Amino acid sequence: MYKSTKFIFITGGVLSSLGKGLTAASIGTLMECRGLTVSLLKMDPYINVDPGTMNPFQHGEVFVTDDGAETDLDLGHYERFTHAKLRQSNNFTTGQIYDAVIQKERRGEYLGQTVQVIPHVTDEIKDKIRDLGNGVDVAIVEVGGTVGDIESLPFLEAIRQLRADLGPQNVLYIHLTLLPYMKASGEVKTKPTQHSVKALREVGIQADILICRTEKRISRDVKEKIALFCNVRPEEVIAAEDVECIYELPLKFHEEGLDQKIVELLNIWTRAPILDEWKAFINKVKALDQEITIGIVGKYVDLHESYKSLNEALFAGGVANDTKVNLKFIDSEQIEKQGLEGRFDDVDGILVPGGFGSRGIEGKIVAVRFARENSIPYFGICLGMQIAVVEFARNVCGMAGANSTEFNPDTPYPVIDLMVEQRTIKEKGGTMRLGMYECIITPNSRCSEIYGEPMIRERHRHRYEFNSAYKEELEAKNLKAGGTSPDGKLVELVEYGDHPWFVGCQFHPEFTSRPMEPNPIFAAYLKACLEYSRRKRVQVSEPAMTEGEALYA
Repeated sequence: MYKSTKFIFITGGVLSSLGKGLTAASIGTLMECRGLTVSLLKMDPYINVDPGTMNPFQHGEVFVTDDGAETDLDLGHYERFTHAKLRQSNNFTTGQIYDAVIQKERRGEYLGQTVQVIPHVTDEIKDKIRDLGNGVDVAIVEVGGTVGDIESLPFLEAIRQLRADLGPQNVLYIHLTLLPYMKASGEVKTKPTQHSVKALREVGIQADILICRTEKRISRDVKEKIALFCNVRPEEVIAAEDVECIYELPLKFHEEGLDQKIVELLNIWTRAPILDEWKAFINKVKALDQEITIGIVGKYVDLHESYKSLNEALFAGGVANDTKVNLKFIDSEQIEKQGLEGRFDDVDGILVPGGFGSRGIEGKIVAVRFARENSIPYFGICLGMQIAVVEFARNVCGMAGANSTEFNPDTPYPVIDLMVEQRTIKEKGGTMRLGMYECIITPNSRCSEIYGEPMIRERHRHRYEFNSAYKEELEAKNLKAGGTSPDGKLVELVEYGDHPWFVGCQFHPEFTSRPMEPNPIFAAYLKACLEYSRRKRVQVSEPAMTEGEALYA
């Protein structure tokens, strides 16, 4: 449709975690609803090569793409909101940029020049941004960090230069800021936004559109004040009022006229936006009339961002079952220290997600045993599947001391062990089993009912695997392989036949789940949890039998 790709750059000011990722994703949604093709990019200013070796408490979830890239969690937002196919090239860091520049210098590609931030580092950034635009109408680029941070200056300089390189009609700057509400005076304050825009101007970038995060609806007067001091028009000041459901954001931005203003400023001709599917989805969300509670047993529970894709996958699976899903995060270390203490009395399902390290493992094993022995729907993801296998081996198969060699290298029953190719690896970053792999579903299994197809493809992120040397012994007690790798050597799914719903998967189905197309395993799990919840309510509501009734029962 166009001779050149249009670029939208999104920066943030005042403070971090304002929602640049959701803003970028929502803009992607609106552009797609106008018939345009999009791609999205997150530029992270930290020096780590990728977030794969970073503590989830600091960085949150590590998202994984089809091609095995460990990326920022915002790429999860991009995939859930749009149809863009994201890969390694859709996320890069300062570490990757400097590594690429240094490697070029070592190879002599700079012909003896003094290598500097400008132009060599900024040129490397610009090259990666231009590559994003190949074959799409609109490329949306999120600049991580906050304006004023020293780490993000090379990225800001690079996107400043791109307006001159590509032409002003092909580049748009959107700046996201905060409008704090002062409860004492009942005012929305604009000064932080003014200072943030000033800081952006100091590096040579004038924002074309301001998106202002706010708790309260802002008046036309406030928009005019912001416009006056920030050198934009009032209609280019967009309110980003807090919403109950993040998937309502594209609709709210459309009501504010954001998509129309974008296509005007970039001189794009598009069809009228078709938002019926999103409106129907939000209406369904608001009409949910039943609810259940899922107990998530982990060790990163103090930072819910550590399980962002999982939270969204459970939400989507709940909507597919016309059910609101409440999440109860349970610290597995506290189970170890204090016991169960009724922690699961109010839950309708127990889930153990992925994770690394030995801390809190025994608490997770206790949780799995409680779910298995009390017929509570259980779902184990990655480490959660491995923990289920360890618990079953110990407490059903009589393998005292069974464990994963990750937690006890000297275990007498290594039911979970390193893959052969992992045993000689020394470097931690990017060396796990990563990305999309095929899984052959076992016929006539619960998993075949869940997926309804003989082969699925899911994303992985782990080093340790089910030890197939114990497969026959475990299956003899009815812990079956619900799916395997195509060569049959790796167990991808396990299921316990003597239980209403007890399934573990070695992969991460949350990464491929979408709000309107939940991964089948989440929809099936939450359906089982809903049925369990109904059975509990029936049991509670049934009146106790009299002595005479009990005699003839």
